Amino acid sequence: MVLRLILGDQLNYNHSWFREKDDNILYVMMEIKQETDYVKHHIQKVVGFFAAMRIFAQVLQNQGNKIIYINLDDEQNTQSLTQNLQWIIRENEITQFEYQLPDEYRLDEQLKFFSNTLNIPTKVYDSEHFLSKRNELAEFFKGKKTFLMENFYRMMRKKYDILMEGNEPITGQWNYDAENRKKLPKEHRPVEPLVFNHDVSDILEVIQKQNIETIGSINPKAFVWPINREESLQLLDFFVKECLPLFGTYEDAMATQYWSIYHSRLSFSLNTKLLSPLEVVKRAVAHWQNNQTQISIAQIEGFVRQIIGWREYMRGIYWAKMPDFQHLNFFEHRQKLPGFFWNSQTKMNCMKHSIGQSLNLAYAHHIQRLMIIGNFCLLSGINPDEVDEWYLGVYIDAIEWVEITNTRGMSQYADGGIVGSKPYVGSANYIDKMSDYCSSCFYDKSKKVGHKACPFNSLYWHFFERNREKLERNPRIGMAYVTLNKMPDQQRKEILNQAEIYLNKIEEL
Repeated sequence: MVLRLILGDQLNYNHSWFREKDDNILYVMMEIKQETDYVKHHIQKVVGFFAAMRIFAQVLQNQGNKIIYINLDDEQNTQSLTQNLQWIIRENEITQFEYQLPDEYRLDEQLKFFSNTLNIPTKVYDSEHFLSKRNELAEFFKGKKTFLMENFYRMMRKKYDILMEGNEPITGQWNYDAENRKKLPKEHRPVEPLVFNHDVSDILEVIQKQNIETIGSINPKAFVWPINREESLQLLDFFVKECLPLFGTYEDAMATQYWSIYHSRLSFSLNTKLLSPLEVVKRAVAHWQNNQTQISIAQIEGFVRQIIGWREYMRGIYWAKMPDFQHLNFFEHRQKLPGFFWNSQTKMNCMKHSIGQSLNLAYAHHIQRLMIIGNFCLLSGINPDEVDEWYLGVYIDAIEWVEITNTRGMSQYADGGIVGSKPYVGSANYIDKMSDYCSSCFYDKSKKVGHKACPFNSLYWHFFERNREKLERNPRIGMAYVTLNKMPDQQRKEILNQAEIYLNKIEEL
């Protein structure tokens, strides 16, 4: 009997494993505290994974496959991946163990070590999901000092012939990022997002009885995320028809009233492998090709870049740089995460809204994550270990391979410039330019010092001043230091003092 392990983020209905029906193959899936407890996860994340896993297992069984599914509260459940595998191998007289390449370094190491302890053969398969191999990015940039995403993205476009004419982009232009930075107009109402309506009370009850510590909130009678392939395809269809026409234009916009705007919200379906990146891109490109008078090239290019460029690039960085990447702290930041990250109780409206949405929905779009929450953490000198743990826990789509490279790399610049060529920081000016958060805030976006001065304004200049030695020679930051150096001494001193006051009372902001 062959035992095949399926991890919780390997819900790929189209994997070649399932093309064969063989009574000599036994599949195993498991809900274990090893996976619920390595960080404190959002309750919707734990529920979402378990719900999707249970449906996946049921579909496999209905198709005639033999499967052992270990529930969280099963008596035989040891709550350890490898200890469960040991008794399953023993009790079922397994003669060969097989698994798909995990996407997380810790699981990869655990399964490699476990396989070496077995006295039966092990076979490892590709997950058949990603568009690049684990080591492809490292090979592509071999000998290079910087890993420029744009170069990798262009290679991927050529490799899969997406939006190409021969070896050139169809319009002669590779990237339309500059056109994708508009604020949502005041009277504009985005499309109402497609959400689902699952009753997950039974799963929630099990999680609570097992005393799993979680964060965030959930409505167990109306779980909004897709948990099977059919719903994931519905969400993809909804995105290309209803959201793609304005996706690029407003992909960086933030609005108090609208949590989804024109974003696809496909990342949970993609990261659990309910959808493949290639089918997502092909579906979007096909719709654009048939509707070019209604959908500009900037919309589709921006989306394609996120899926085959950024997503694959971040995974490539992960496998090129782990395990060292998880310990990088370029600025040597040591500040603790403020308490309002767990309850959203802060007077900063942008933070209150972005954190509140994250806690309520296990979701925030990339600019909320990068330029509001991440921006604040970086300006405040929060320890990237704490930032990592919070991001990995709070978002339903957060799996380490994609979370840590975006958080520790892109957002916190803790990698010293592997992922991004400069730190992504901004003052109230940027936040006001891209959102309506500032208009109803306790703080004054126009003030740098004094009563109700926006914390982002003074923290912004404090960040550059305290990191002068590490950043001043960075060619992409030059203007910040030109401005800082031209500032009258008294003004600079007042701004830096204001920042110190805020940093000392960070819990009260």
